[in-house]
Amino acid sequence: MIQLYEGGAYLVKGRDIVEPEMAAAQGFPAPEKAAENTIAYGILKEHNTSENMDQLQIKFDKLTSHDITFVGIIQTARASGLEKFPVPYVLTNCHNSLCAVGGTINEDDHMFGLTCAKKYGGVYVPPHQAVIHQFAREMLAGGGKMILGSDSHTRYGALGTMAVGEGGPELVKQLLGKTYDISMPGVVGVYLKGSPIPGVGPQDVALAIIGAVFKNGYVKNKVMEFVGPGVENLSADFRIGIDVMTTETTCLSSIWRTDEKIREFYEIHGRQEEYKELNPGDVTYYDGMIVVDLDEIRPMIAMPFHPSNTYTIDELNANLMDILDDVEKKAQVSLDGKVPFTLKNKVRDGKFYVDQGIIAGCAGGGFENICAAADILKGASIGADAFTLSVYPASMPVYMELMKNGSLISLLDAGAVVKTAFCGPCFGAGDTPANNAFSIRHSTRNFPNREGSKIQNGQISSVALMDARSIAATAANKGRLTPATEFDGSYSNPKYFFDKTIYENRVFDSKGVADPSVEIQFGPNIKDWPEMPALAENLILKVVSEIHDPVTTTDELIPSGETSSYRSNPLGLAEFALSRKDPAYVGRAKEVQKAQKAIEQGQCPAEALPELKPVLQTIGAAYADVDKSNLGVGSTIFAVKPGDGSAREQAASCQKVLGGWANIANEYATKRYRSNLINWGMLPFLIPEGDLPFANGDYLFIPGIRKAIEEKADTIMAYVVKDGLVPFELRLGELTDDERTIILKGCLINYYRG
Repeated sequence: MIQLYEGGAYLVKGRDIVEPEMAAAQGFPAPEKAAENTIAYGILKEHNTSENMDQLQIKFDKLTSHDITFVGIIQTARASGLEKFPVPYVLTNCHNSLCAVGGTINEDDHMFGLTCAKKYGGVYVPPHQAVIHQFAREMLAGGGKMILGSDSHTRYGALGTMAVGEGGPELVKQLLGKTYDISMPGVVGVYLKGSPIPGVGPQDVALAIIGAVFKNGYVKNKVMEFVGPGVENLSADFRIGIDVMTTETTCLSSIWRTDEKIREFYEIHGRQEEYKELNPGDVTYYDGMIVVDLDEIRPMIAMPFHPSNTYTIDELNANLMDILDDVEKKAQVSLDGKVPFTLKNKVRDGKFYVDQGIIAGCAGGGFENICAAADILKGASIGADAFTLSVYPASMPVYMELMKNGSLISLLDAGAVVKTAFCGPCFGAGDTPANNAFSIRHSTRNFPNREGSKIQNGQISSVALMDARSIAATAANKGRLTPATEFDGSYSNPKYFFDKTIYENRVFDSKGVADPSVEIQFGPNIKDWPEMPALAENLILKVVSEIHDPVTTTDELIPSGETSSYRSNPLGLAEFALSRKDPAYVGRAKEVQKAQKAIEQGQCPAEALPELKPVLQTIGAAYADVDKSNLGVGSTIFAVKPGDGSAREQAASCQKVLGGWANIANEYATKRYRSNLINWGMLPFLIPEGDLPFANGDYLFIPGIRKAIEEKADTIMAYVVKDGLVPFELRLGELTDDERTIILKGCLINYYRG
């Protein structure tokens, strides 16, 4: 199904792949020159404000956020001098839209967003109208444009828009007229050929790609550029469904060649002027090449607890007990052995049965996905037993068209429940199944707790990712896992008609006009950021958590679900940090923070934290000039590869407000998490794989850390404080001048305050 080239490759006239050793004989330009012919390079060049294409300074055309992230972003920008949104900024309300927990605080966030859209000149999309990415597809995307969103699945490449999902501080920079600074990313070609067979949907193609490239980091922090003759065999909706899942490969962004089907998409949405034909040059070089034979893709399933844990459904059904045994072994790593986990009890008479199906959000809630599911379920029944099926159209215009063409009737007749646009099932805030239940979902992620269970309370259920078509086929068989290729009926493939009347009636659009007279509406849970100190000359760090999982997700650093109610309250949310991974973390971090607070009050840190006394004595024996006037004390965590998944800045900011000064890792799973650390003034240390020189509970001393940052040192000498000082080395990796200054100042807010 998937072939990965070991090195780079040329693409000639968008059709023929030529390996570099053959290209030289044909007189092709050098790779670095031909790489300028990628679609990605052209768009990045148009948006780069520096004169150096190796070190980009990007200004985006538009910004978008949802109600878990926009309060913190705007609060940070306000603290840094925001007067007006300088580019179109859309605030959607699709994560906390149920207002189901936390009293009034979710709706307080919404009213904060509405009044800020009025005051600063933005767009406000009320709850239940659209999920963030569907609204962006319908109303924001444009050929050759760039969009920055504070959600990791900000991907509109299929529509010719390079979109990037980042942590909130990167949007703050754009709101303050600053730039997104990155090195020129590599560009990997995704060469599509053939055409999907009936029953295969976009999630199947996406999961096949994720399974092939995630573990080996093939596209990490690179741009995936979709090319080849197979593109033209996919509808716009199908392309969108693949595109949104590229986030799970850890790529930076995505872009596709565009054609008449994308032109038609813009025409349907009344925005013909936004279409732009995009193609690679006649001779284009890619840093890698992924060849996808669409003819060979079969219905896929990503078993718990990661989108890369992929099998074909046929393979799973044919090798049930062996694969389930392997899943259980992997699960114990993800779950730290805290709860017993098995799926073997789902096997009855040699068949695998699931408990719940969900078709939802930016990945599953598209028009074509739901129409196909309705075709499969027409005249069927999901049964009157435990199995349930919920469907969430991605926007109200999609919902209304499904109502008009009768698809909703087929779904409701079969026993499905159809709900309004909501992202909750994707992050554990909706349709939480029963303990030990197994849910199949056309959504974006299946990390632990993404379905809403609470491992720390002994509750465990789990999610597998599948395409809407196979979820419907499974539902038609009352929960027996079934690939949609077994459906022998026909697909109606109805035409989509977009009606934006509901948006005209309900969406507030300032048309870019700010009204400074508007008073922002706050709620009691919307809090300002606490004061954060600048980086000291020398640093003492206590290791307060040690995580050896192969990958640590942002959900494990700050849980999703009901905790989202506190996303506007930095200190309140911080109480949940690492709560499902290391429940003792918060207490340990707050204990160490007492020492830093004592320093800020001019006191000896050991008075507030007596266990520091021997640490200071050991340090003083070798560094007599270190005292409270030039010392900072804080906490750090070690994780092998932290930061996979969500763009939520709170994965870093919660550590910072608890006194965290650094992370130490073998590598960072995504650029966006590392950026979040830096923007919150935290040191993104790297340490080689192998035996750690320290353990949880140890104190580390890093002398001259401020000077090292100022002098652009990469290698940092550090010491484990034991009977003496035991040396080891840390690295910082590449940092821009602005990033170094942000770390020195203590956080992005301090940086902008001057």
